[in-house]
Amino acid sequence: MKTPAIIETGPDGGYDIVPMELECAAFFGNGDTIAEAKEDLLNSYKEVLEVYEEEGIPVPEELRNLEFEYKYDIASFLHELKWINLSALSKVLGMNRSLLYQYKKGDTYISHQQMKRIEAGVHELGRKMLEFSVK
Repeated sequence: MKTPAIIETGPDGGYDIVPMELECAAFFGNGDTIAEAKEDLLNSYKEVLEVYEEEGIPVPEELRNLEFEYKYDIASFLHELKWINLSALSKVLGMNRSLLYQYKKGDTYISHQQMKRIEAGVHELGRKMLEFSVK
């Protein structure tokens, strides 16, 4: 079963990954990099399964063959992809650069509408990049 796992920038500059929509277990991943946080999340998941096994309790259906579908929050997306120039991205999105920078820092509230605007702009940029080919 696939479940969304949100990648967030932690207060220490590292990353936290929190699986969403799981009712029977609470666990997360943490690391200095996204790769470390993903590895920690998988280790936490294995530890949860081991506890069920050790206690002789059947593993709930939602935890069987669990796969994570990673999604970024805005701050972690902008922070992790350092090669994205915020000035250029703000022009593409038609958004104030300093506001985008504040979103990157994670200390400014962002509305759902604004998140969707950024997501749509980044996806459009990705589609344009996919059109690129070398002849």
